[in-house]
Amino acid sequence: MTRAMVWLFAMACGVSVANVYYAQPLLDALAAEFGFTQAAVGVVITATQVGSALALVLLVPLGDLLDRRRLTLVQLLLLLAALIGVGLASSPALLLCGMLAVGMLGTAMTQGLIAYAAVLAAPEQRGRVVGTAQAGVVVGLLLARTMAGLVADIAGWRAVYFVSAALAALMLALLQGRLPLRRLDQVAAAERLSYPQLLGSMALLLWRDRVLQIRGVIAMLMFAVFSIFWSALVLPLRAPPYGLSHAAIGAFGLIGVVGTLGAAKAGKLADKGRGQWTSGAALTLLLLAWLPLAMLPYSLWTLAAGIVALDLAAQAIHVTNQSMIFRANTGSHSRLVACYMIFYAVGSGAGALLSTSAFALWGWGGVCMLGAAVSLLALLFWGWSARYMSRYMSRYMSRYMSRPMPR
Repeated sequence: MTRAMVWLFAMACGVSVANVYYAQPLLDALAAEFGFTQAAVGVVITATQVGSALALVLLVPLGDLLDRRRLTLVQLLLLLAALIGVGLASSPALLLCGMLAVGMLGTAMTQGLIAYAAVLAAPEQRGRVVGTAQAGVVVGLLLARTMAGLVADIAGWRAVYFVSAALAALMLALLQGRLPLRRLDQVAAAERLSYPQLLGSMALLLWRDRVLQIRGVIAMLMFAVFSIFWSALVLPLRAPPYGLSHAAIGAFGLIGVVGTLGAAKAGKLADKGRGQWTSGAALTLLLLAWLPLAMLPYSLWTLAAGIVALDLAAQAIHVTNQSMIFRANTGSHSRLVACYMIFYAVGSGAGALLSTSAFALWGWGGVCMLGAAVSLLALLFWGWSARYMSRYMSRYMSRYMSRPMPR
């Protein structure tokens, strides 16, 4: 892949994934307009994550069966329509249905593009390409909070989704005629499968692929931690003594752009066989991040430091996970990313519900204790699985390094 094409994929990933996160800094406004309680407003995030899970099971695997270029453009057009629907929602039911659709199509676009990039990349550059695409995801999800807060303060929360619809239309124009065709040699086997067989093969991947299982559980716990923090952050920052605006709260997302550096570096380390070491260091940082985050009632500076640590750790883990699961099964990239991201959807949805409930019961201290406990669980699981993963990576690197390099 050319550098320009890699960055086009990264840009498209960022625009797509942002839609899954726009609601986080808007929860209080949505609660006020649609009558959600403080404890129950997390259902808005959960609806988006349910949509994400449905996309991973039903839509993302289609990349191994259909023309990826046409599939991507159709999904982007449908995403545009779903965003307009959310902006026009007049009842809680319509809002949740719209969020479900946005979660489905935003996730299908994002993960389909990452799998698309992995298919087109040569094996020796796959970690770097996936890392760059993931960097686009990081920037998109972090800028989503900032843009949502700023636009909501100026024109209300509905304008956020109308602006996003305009961005989707712009991206549709950019991608038209620029997306490359898939490499037929990598998908010929999948083309012989029917749609039910394609979906059934995902169950076999989940059952047989030990690396997918291990990295999936780590992803589930890590994304739960990520969601625990970001889903609850708006609640203490909007309340006294801070009383910050939506724009100011969204600006905290910009701090996490540092996480893109971790995403790119983690991909390069994974290409060199250092993924397991990177995972341990990142999970340790994920746990330690909750110390400065817990100081939010006393200092916004410590909050900023904690956000940098949390995002850096989370994105390094995410890119390393994807690089490891893409090592083999070159004809199944869409199904692999779909299976992997099912763990993400479960973790993010559970984290959102647990986070707002913990805040309602025990305040910000309870949120931090919950996040630290899940972070510790992820670190312990990584330690338990380290022996198997080390053996796997040693076998893979010995086979890879013994092959002649492409000319």
